[in-house]
Amino acid sequence: MTKNIKKYAFKPGLPQEFEIVDIKELYKGFKHNLIEPHRTSFFHLIWFQNGSPTHTVDFNPIKIKPNTFLFLNNDVVQTFDDKGKFEGKAILFTDNFFCKTEDDVKFLKNSVLFNDLLSVSQIQLPTNSTVFAELFKQMENELTKPKDQYQSDILRNSLRNLLLLSERERRKQNFTEIKKGADLDYVIFFKDLLENQFKKQKQVKNYAQQMFITTKRLNKATSSVLGKSPKEIVGNRIILEAKRLLAYTNESIKEIGFHLGFEEPTNFIKYFRKHCNVTPFEFRENFSS
Repeated sequence: MTKNIKKYAFKPGLPQEFEIVDIKELYKGFKHNLIEPHRTSFFHLIWFQNGSPTHTVDFNPIKIKPNTFLFLNNDVVQTFDDKGKFEGKAILFTDNFFCKTEDDVKFLKNSVLFNDLLSVSQIQLPTNSTVFAELFKQMENELTKPKDQYQSDILRNSLRNLLLLSERERRKQNFTEIKKGADLDYVIFFKDLLENQFKKQKQVKNYAQQMFITTKRLNKATSSVLGKSPKEIVGNRIILEAKRLLAYTNESIKEIGFHLGFEEPTNFIKYFRKHCNVTPFEFRENFSS
């Protein structure tokens, strides 16, 4: 068990906060880091070119098929397959690199690739299409050139095209489309607030107040889009973080409860047991056994 969940920042010193890495080479130098649960402060687009590894994202083991793209938002807890018997590449980039305008921010925030509310996004690349590989090659070639005033825009435009093509393909492959409208907008707003405040703010009414809507209206939106009440969504987010800390750190139950905004350990234990039907102690013991 690790002491803490490692969180990696983007590699310093690169011309851009954008990098394309070879997975096989990454395993040679950083296998231990990859196969341990970790977070990053940047986005991943992983191209599994061959092999069939299992990539774990927040306790969800994802069976990967050859020639698959996997899209991971920043701050998820992920673990690469410890066998490493696969080849591929990954595009790594930050908000700072991609988001130069309000339209860029909106594009990234609303992309189903990094914000699928129902699952972790992946696509199987079409066998008869070369456009994805060509865009990768264009970006790799651009990265070999000296940095100038055009490079970041060229890379960003190529990446945007790759994401647009991927999103089009995603919608063709086992995708549940969520109807656009006020309900979806409210859910995205709510999820953003929750991500930043769940450790301190657990009352649905306080989120609704920040959104300038009633709790009834918020409940209508989340029920329509996700089939869950706001209270359930808040609870699920708190429990996910609790499970991460219980499974991957050696913080005490008291420390974890305090970290999640519970002043008394007994309140955290009751809350966890209510949602998981086991105590935090039992969850940790079962996970490590």
